[in-house]
Amino acid sequence: MRDIYNKQLQHLCSEVKEMGEICISAIESSSKAVLNPPVDEDEFNNLCLQVKNYEEEIDHKERSIEGLCVRLMLHQQPVAGDLRTVTSAHRLISDIERIGDQALDIVELAKFIRNCGIDSKLHLNNLFIEVISMVKLVLSAFTERELQTAYKVINFDDKVDELFVKVKTELIDVIRKGGEGELALDILMVAKYLERIGDHAVNIANWIVYSITGNH
Repeated sequence: MRDIYNKQLQHLCSEVKEMGEICISAIESSSKAVLNPPVDEDEFNNLCLQVKNYEEEIDHKERSIEGLCVRLMLHQQPVAGDLRTVTSAHRLISDIERIGDQALDIVELAKFIRNCGIDSKLHLNNLFIEVISMVKLVLSAFTERELQTAYKVINFDDKVDELFVKVKTELIDVIRKGGEGELALDILMVAKYLERIGDHAVNIANWIVYSITGNH
């Protein structure tokens, strides 16, 4: 019986890891749509569709993992560390799902800003690099149960916040000087979605800390 229980826990962790990996693919594809979009219109549309498909797959994974967590709770009645593992997995998948939503939101805005020349768009490259690193790190922290990696993700958030403030400040200056206001706002929204992805990565890291230490 214990072997079956352990296999179910391993399956849960494997499913969360796979959901996170799909999420990383979604962010990376949205990054390409914004920063290095295909010139061919059909290729660009296919890239956007790819992110939409990722987002739908993430939603499906969330429902599947929720069901798995409920079954573990009802049938196995986990306690102590196992209970925290199941509880944290059940909570953190909602943050992974929101990251997928925001990757799709970014792609929708990419249609308007992919060919713009506003200099502040360059900061988006750094934001994408940072948040992708955060999501990869937090996924590693969950898979390997690495407490220090989870803390590293939490501390990472300050850098993302600083980059967002830099983008916002420079875009306000662009608008003040009579630049393309609507385009600037679209870029600001992309930056805001990236900042939110960083926040969700921190939430996930906090649940990992809870699963390992019991403190949230």
